[in-house]
Formats: sequence, structure tokens, C-alpha cells
Amino acid sequence: MQIVVAGQGYVGLPLAVRAAEVGHRVVGYDVDPHRVQRLTSGDSYVEDVASSRLRAVLDTGAYSATADAAALAGFDIAVITVPTPLRDSVPDLTYIETCARTLGEHLRPGATVVLESTTYPGTTEELLLPILEKTSGLKGGVDFLAGFSPERIAPGNKRWSFEETPKLVSGIDAKSLDVIKGFYGGIFQTTVPVSGPKVAELAKLIENTFRLVNISMINELATLTDRLGVNIWEAIDAAATKPFGFTRFTPGPGVGGHCLPVDPLFLSWKIREDLGVPFRFVELADDVNRRMPDYVVRRLVEALDKRGMTITGSRILLLGLTYKFNATDLRNSPSARVAELLIGLGAEVRGADPNIPDGAGAELAVRRVEATPEEVSASDAVVLLMDHTRFDLAMIQENATWVLDCRNRMSGANVEVL
Repeated sequence: MQIVVAGQGYVGLPLAVRAAEVGHRVVGYDVDPHRVQRLTSGDSYVEDVASSRLRAVLDTGAYSATADAAALAGFDIAVITVPTPLRDSVPDLTYIETCARTLGEHLRPGATVVLESTTYPGTTEELLLPILEKTSGLKGGVDFLAGFSPERIAPGNKRWSFEETPKLVSGIDAKSLDVIKGFYGGIFQTTVPVSGPKVAELAKLIENTFRLVNISMINELATLTDRLGVNIWEAIDAAATKPFGFTRFTPGPGVGGHCLPVDPLFLSWKIREDLGVPFRFVELADDVNRRMPDYVVRRLVEALDKRGMTITGSRILLLGLTYKFNATDLRNSPSARVAELLIGLGAEVRGADPNIPDGAGAELAVRRVEATPEEVSASDAVVLLMDHTRFDLAMIQENATWVLDCRNRMSGANVEVL
């Protein structure tokens, strides 16, 4: 089939390449010409898609990248994987709306449009469908098909690959579901059909809300058990020996990425907007996690004070700037807030992360360095924010004057664990 994947980021590119690998003719559409240029040259910027895989589907002609909307004409299935950010805690669906209008101009009878972008329940039927109908002059469920299938991308996950992760599918009617299930069934090992788009939209938000709420509970507990004199890491390990009824979550400097700091707030906003009541668990969880970088800085200030030092003028080395273990992604990383707070207090802040490509990370506003023995020993304090495999933790502990370990990877007289 002729497939369009609109949006060639962390969600769209893996889908586009995989669809091309299984035999479809795929057009990867993105409005960013720089991205398109890199893709056309066979240079992948998404860690789960090796450049060799990208070049292979380019060479066979199964995949092409473009910023020209005219190339979308004639599609059988179009999948929307554009961003859905929050603006002042309100969902911004501008990218979906713009993409829907663009696809609507090329929509023909018998074609299918699938939304994968994470959003609140009702978006597919109440926003996407009317735009497609108005732009195309066609009727959904009569002239064309549509549905929602939430992305479940987990960058760097070695346990569950892209195609091994079960794929939720839904349609606006039975025929839409049948076609969408058939398409994804050729890409993923398992498809899970649900009764309608609203169920699939809510399921995605439940997945990430579950994680946010539990992480926030552990994070808040970490700020309290330190004062109680109890090692929360040991207590978590002990609780995790229970073979049922418990899921292990651990503390950290906050949550980041494109899911946890954003997706649950879509649900919270929708509930307030439609029902006029708060979703208290989400609002509390969001507040707790937003405060974690402040807690990290407070612990650092207190530790320096015990050594007779002030944060002003101190040389601080931040290790691990991405939001996730062994990832390259900086989106919404709590390291940015930690760095901002420290700089505001007058600290000399440096950051090391071997996973961030050269030229990236300018938004962190810290001097990028390598975690060498010299750099570590010259720092008044080292903060381990993310424990990437490429860090030599033994060397860091040996050379550091003092370490605030936010990941419980080190121990010793010069190490304090979050």
C-alpha cells in the first residue's frame, strides 16, 4: 500500500521505516526541511533507527522523505505522528489540526487516516474527523476510514522492541477497525483492538498516568525518609521481593521526555474542561515532580554548607543530562531545571553526557565537558543525574570530593544518595 507517515520524529520515523521494511511504499512527511535533508542522505537522528536501516529502505525506494505536501497524493493509509505539546498547561493540538487539513486536501474515497499522537479522549472523533470531512468534502465512515492507535515508543528499551510491543488499535466504525488492524498486524507481532477511539485515547493516558503517580509517590517519600534517617533504596529493594501486588519505582531528580510530564495533564485538562472537577492525583503528582530539581539543589546546598562552602562560586559537575537512562533525548529533562537553579545561585556549572551528540544540548545553558578524572577532581561537587552505562562510576567516586548520587549507584564516605 501507499503509506504516508506525517511527522518523522521519535514516533514517526520508526513506524515509517518498519512499514517500508515489510513491503509498503512509504512517504515520510515532515515540515522541517533540515530533518528531511538528513533523512534523504540516510542520516538517522532517532536512536532506535540505525542509519543503516534507513539507507536500506532508501536504496530500495520503499521509503522517501519529503517536506512537499504534494507528495502525499494517492495515499491508502496516512498516519499522524505529530507533537502534541502543552502550552501553559493547556493541550496544543495545532500540529494535529494543520496536519489534518493537509491530509484532507489529498484524501480520496477508500483511504484511511490514523492518529497516533497522544491526546485527550474525543480528539479523533471530535477534532480530527470534522477537519478531514470539511477539507475533503468526504464523509467519515462512508467515504473514508479513520481511527486512533496510540504510540508506545520506548527509546532505548532492549526488552521490548518496536514490533514486539503490543499495538492498540481502534476505528470510528467496524470497517475502519478492520483495515487499521490489518495494517498494523503486518508491522507488529500483536494487535489489541478496542471498541472505539476514546477507549484507545484514554488507555494511552492511563499508561503514563500510572507511571507518573507512582514515581511522584516515591519521589516525595524520598524527600521525607532522608529526614527520618531511613534508606529508601534499601526499603524499595525489600518491598520488591514481594512477587505480587508491587511494581518497582525508584526516586530521581524528576521526570522528563515527551510523555510523563505532558500526557497525564491532557487527561487532567479534559476532566476539568468537561466535568469542572480536578483530577487530584495527576495535579499532585505533577506538583511533586516539578519540585524534585529544587530538592536536588537544596540537598547540594546543604552538603556544601556542612563543608563550610557556599553554592555561589562553587564548581558543580552535572553528570547525565538526558531524561532517560542511556538515551540521547533532552526533552523536558529535569537536568535543565537543576542547571538553571544552580546558575541562578551563582554556581559555576558544567555538564557531562557522552550520549548527547555534538552540537546538541545548547538549551541547557551549561558548559559541556567530558567526565575525566581531572574534571571530576576539580569540581567542588558532582551530581549524578542519570547513570549512563558509558560513565566510569568507579573512577568518578575515586576522584570526586563529594557526590550527590540521584541513582543509588555509588557508595562511600564521599557519596550521599538522594
